[in-house]
Amino acid sequence: MSAGTTAAEVPTGNTYDKYGSSNPLVRRLMSGFHSALDELWEIAAPDSVLDVGCGEGVLTVQWADRLGDGRIVGIDLDDPELRAEWGKRRRPNLEFRAEEATRLSFGDGEFDMAAAIEVLEHVPEPEATMAEIARVARRWLLVSVPREPLWRALNVGRGAYLRELGNTPGHVNHWSKRAFVSLLSRYGTVEEARSPLPWTMALVRVDA
Repeated sequence: MSAGTTAAEVPTGNTYDKYGSSNPLVRRLMSGFHSALDELWEIAAPDSVLDVGCGEGVLTVQWADRLGDGRIVGIDLDDPELRAEWGKRRRPNLEFRAEEATRLSFGDGEFDMAAAIEVLEHVPEPEATMAEIARVARRWLLVSVPREPLWRALNVGRGAYLRELGNTPGHVNHWSKRAFVSLLSRYGTVEEARSPLPWTMALVRVDA
């Protein structure tokens, strides 16, 4: 589930646990994903983070450990299963909240960095979501999406979602790397862009 969709729009077919997969190929792809994400994190060196569309909080709790005493808040839509997962991931500097990404309760620039990892492909209003995320970020935005049309081609290649022409259930937006960088440029300066197969990932410096 991703913050920005309504409860009725939560995808039921997109529940594959890529973070916990034991599949060797998936583990290799995720290793590249995490390496790129870590590189951008080190460049940003945030002291507080909002994790938008945090899901079960797998990345959120890892970031909480890296931040030390720095504040981190993870948000997603209200869901009993997510709340149960959040309850397993407690840290003194970590808070989870049920919020909608286009109507955040936080103040302007309240967080040093706002992240949306594998979120924007799910939301019906990606521009409104990005505008709101950028509003609450003081310095940085860290975002990633599946890289298209490569993502769908790889799904077809492995025989997945053939009736949907390779589109993962719940993905309502699709960007090439160039199109995604163009979108992000409306909200700041894209300082770094990475292409870990099969994603696009970028670090954006928020315009003052």
